[in-house]
Amino acid sequence: MLDPFYILGLLAVGVTVIVLVLGIGSFGAGGKFHKNNSNRLMRLRILFQFIAVVALLGFVYFRNQGGQ
Repeated sequence: MLDPFYILGLLAVGVTVIVLVLGIGSFGAGGKFHKNNSNRLMRLRILFQFIAVVALLGFVYFRNQGGQ
């Protein structure tokens, strides 16, 4: 059975990649979308990176404590 921290970490990594690709795409295209959303996309990427790191560290910690 998969650990909830592991699943959350994988989901957060996936969402981080999606937000990163959106940010790079908007940067390359430029225009109004980039001007209006670049900072928001960067903040979302940092938030999801933080969630991914915390979830994966939680998974490693509890796994080493004899969780399974």
